Amino acid sequence: MYIRNLLIVLIIAVLPATSFAGNTLSGRVLDTHGQPLYGAIIEINDLKTGSATDSNGRFFIADLPKGTFTVEVHYLGYATNSGLVAINGDTRKDFVLKENIIEKNEVVVTGSSLATSERKSITPIQSMSFRQMEENTFTNVIDAITNLPGVSALSTGPAISKPVIRGLGYNRIITLSDGVRQEGQQWGDEHGIEIDDYNVTRIEVLKGPASLAYGSDALAGVVNIISDPQIAEGHIQGNVIANYQTNDGLGALHADLGGKKDGITWYGYVTEKQAHDYQNKYDGYVFDTRFKNNNYGASLGVNKSWGSSKLSFTAFDQQLGIAEGNRDSLSGKFVKDAIVNGQDTSVLVPQSDNHSYAMTTPHQEIQHYKLVWENDLYLGNGGRLAAILGYQRNIREEFDNINDPSKAGLSLLLQTATYDLKYYFPQQKGWHVTTGLNGMTQWNINRGDEFLVPNYDLFDGGVYAIANRDWEKWSVSGGLRLDTRYLDSHQLDDNVTLKNGTVTIATYELFYPFTDKFTNFSGSMGAAYNFNRKTTFKFNISSGFRSPNIAELASNGVHDGTFRYEFGNVNLVPEKSYQADMGVSWSEEHIFVNVSLFDNFITDFIYIRKLGGNDSIPVVNNPQNYAAYAYAQSDANLYGGEINVDYHPHPFDWLHLENTLSYVRGLLMHSVDGTNNLPGMPPLRWVVNLKAQKKTLGKRLKNVYARVGLDNNFEQNHVFTAYGTETPSEGYTIVDAGIGGDILNREHKLLCTLTLNALNVGDVAYQNALSRLRYAPENYVTGRVGMYNVGRNFSMVLSVPLNVK
Repeated sequence: MYIRNLLIVLIIAVLPATSFAGNTLSGRVLDTHGQPLYGAIIEINDLKTGSATDSNGRFFIADLPKGTFTVEVHYLGYATNSGLVAINGDTRKDFVLKENIIEKNEVVVTGSSLATSERKSITPIQSMSFRQMEENTFTNVIDAITNLPGVSALSTGPAISKPVIRGLGYNRIITLSDGVRQEGQQWGDEHGIEIDDYNVTRIEVLKGPASLAYGSDALAGVVNIISDPQIAEGHIQGNVIANYQTNDGLGALHADLGGKKDGITWYGYVTEKQAHDYQNKYDGYVFDTRFKNNNYGASLGVNKSWGSSKLSFTAFDQQLGIAEGNRDSLSGKFVKDAIVNGQDTSVLVPQSDNHSYAMTTPHQEIQHYKLVWENDLYLGNGGRLAAILGYQRNIREEFDNINDPSKAGLSLLLQTATYDLKYYFPQQKGWHVTTGLNGMTQWNINRGDEFLVPNYDLFDGGVYAIANRDWEKWSVSGGLRLDTRYLDSHQLDDNVTLKNGTVTIATYELFYPFTDKFTNFSGSMGAAYNFNRKTTFKFNISSGFRSPNIAELASNGVHDGTFRYEFGNVNLVPEKSYQADMGVSWSEEHIFVNVSLFDNFITDFIYIRKLGGNDSIPVVNNPQNYAAYAYAQSDANLYGGEINVDYHPHPFDWLHLENTLSYVRGLLMHSVDGTNNLPGMPPLRWVVNLKAQKKTLGKRLKNVYARVGLDNNFEQNHVFTAYGTETPSEGYTIVDAGIGGDILNREHKLLCTLTLNALNVGDVAYQNALSRLRYAPENYVTGRVGMYNVGRNFSMVLSVPLNVK
């Protein structure tokens, strides 16, 4: 209520000073030979508007405020052209794009007060377009970004992946969508990101503490998923995308359509996707790794000279099998629960079941609904007021009762309301200053008869200020933030009954009530120095923090999908991070080199460990007899970096060789059971991609490419071995390949885009170090522990554009 009233007062106060005079930006986009580029995208990210060029290379953007803004122009196969444009009245600006041999300088918006180029950003940040995603095989939106340096994923089968940035994941990363932080029980290993895979225009990944603009939980970085495309005035455009993958029979169909007329924008999409169990060389078909998705969304907005306002709604509906890895002791084949002659028992999984898309027991169902209202108001004095209000409703249910498969055991309802209010001050002597207030309130309720975390209420908020300035060769930025979080965890009693379920023998408190308050200051300061056109140096020091989540504080129960019984620790305190980043990039016409190093010291790092030794916590209601785990804390240090080399050998400019090396080392400052290794660390990874590309091939093919890649994951022996919590992982190399391009019609307009990919061409049996399935039970016939990752997989993606003027 307070935030809403404050927003109303601010809007009323500034309305008289608002400039309603419409300004325009028009011009042409040409190549270096003076030829027009049809379909080039022009974006003004700070104003959330843009356009596309017509067949003559012309564009027109109306209803703009007066001011100086970063304008970005990009076109496939050409280097992005971006720069500041002073808009006043009817402004004309032409852009010339050079063929993209090496240059990388995309405009980014994550973690900055205003849109800026990657070269001027003081923090390590990289972006990936959906076109780049299509060139690789992926089964969820997080899988798609794991080819970026320093980014990996904690996975539980092909449908569930959680981002890991420089060795840190879970609630240490904020995922943004539609400008709102995604909230859906991120504390769980087997809880994925409830965002549609195909409703993506671009993804930006910021590496390192980003608490200034986002508050608690941005300790490791931010994954910003940007959805709505820029649509030219007077146009209706969209896409139909079909995807088929051979390994698990994945079939997906996505359609989106949007339009813009007189500043009114609309957009909608729908996605259907399903897959049966995946297979690999050692396990055959991995039982109960199937999944289904049914997603849809829509938005309606207005973009005028006074500002913009947009209301959007998304619905994510997913069903996921829970692979438990139980096998027959004689044959080594997977078994499943069944009722035979009225008795609960286990039977071998028939092959026909592996090809079924129907859910079985156990499985989970997730519904995530999100409503977002996003507003920007341009002020007559050159300032800008922005407000984003969001509401999310996340329902997570697990079905594991073979006698009553329609009844949910674990059932959680999480409701989250987020608010984000910013004021962009008018530029003063080259300085851009932004102040803001943001946070959220949450309510979590148990609705089933199985429990892992208690009911709780949460409220947090933070105020911050960020300032940045560009002059000559320097770009500097810094800021401060103050956060407060309140958590109220409720008492929950449980009854322990005899097996016949009729006699109550005890009542005890499964969750004790408690309240917590966490307060923290954080800050950041850094600079980018463009030594010359070829070389850029970056340095940044920052602090961040993360409050312990509800599972870390109060969990008490079996965590299905992770093969463990978990205990929380109510005495946990917030983590605090102090990180230094250094980087240098150098580019010439045919080579680009980027080196990024970091050192991150975290006080009171929270980790989970297997109980052992003198631990004596009583385990209640653990019919699966899973091992018990508890949360603990210790100071930690993570250091490492990434090296990226992109080379086009002259005169073979059509040939593209890229090498990426990523490394992180995590250490506990105090030894635990004889080890100082931090848990959950990805291994050294070296990715090589060789790509041949040609802008035109004949009269009907455009932007054609063929590629082959090597993904080398080295062995990881620096694991947290305390009490058998983690085990080392073997190294492996997998080969992937792909071809694709645009197919044109007789009028040389885009008819469709076709990509064919092959993942794990050699059908290598491997276990990724961050795969939760490698801790599944042992196959006593083969002696292998856990389940292996996806084997050879062919993927086909067909994208058909829709464009009506």
